[in-house]
Amino acid sequence: MYKIVLACISVFASFQVYAQNIDKSDNQELNSGGSAINIVVSKFDEADGNTYFDEAESLERKGEYNDALTMFGKAAFEYNAVRNFNRYGQAIIKMSNMHYQLGRFTDAEQILLNVALKNYSKMGSRIGLMNTYNLLGKVYLANNKYTQSMWFYTQQGILAKQLKSNNSYIESVLGVAQVKIKKKDFTLALKDLKTAEYLASSIKSTQYKVQIKDAREVIANKGTAKK
Repeated sequence: MYKIVLACISVFASFQVYAQNIDKSDNQELNSGGSAINIVVSKFDEADGNTYFDEAESLERKGEYNDALTMFGKAAFEYNAVRNFNRYGQAIIKMSNMHYQLGRFTDAEQILLNVALKNYSKMGSRIGLMNTYNLLGKVYLANNKYTQSMWFYTQQGILAKQLKSNNSYIESVLGVAQVKIKKKDFTLALKDLKTAEYLASSIKSTQYKVQIKDAREVIANKGTAKK
């Protein structure tokens, strides 16, 4: 599967080169008189990308992740070819999430590291990087790579502060807490949960209430079992 992912990455790169070559050849004059003009029209279309993306999201909602992965991949090809790198990044993130849902954590990791991060770095999109860091934290945690997971959740938190994104910062704190729970650092995890709870209360948000409650119950159960 790792080889397949790398092959996909190579294909993405080749499509970008292809799109650039198309732009260079557009409206190129074929003779000195300029009377004959050959316009090269790309067979790729952003509208097709949108259609693939919408279909993929429909499949995702149905839990048909393999089929959704294929359609998100098609959407990514189209967006990359027409240089809509924002939508391209969204499709790539979705592809990674499909791998995550299917339990293919290494594949999800490779797409995020080798495609998503490079795309958002090239764009200079701190929001895109922040969201990618969050997913990397989640993927590494699921793959029991706690040091890497902690690092990416921390990077997410740093960018969230810079961007004044309260929700993303709370999510980074909760992510760090989950890592500490896995490492059985329950006392430190409880402090992070308390911080997340305080931050959520300060912005009058209740969306993290269940997640915080569940994390505390996990700590209580593990703590009891340890005794």
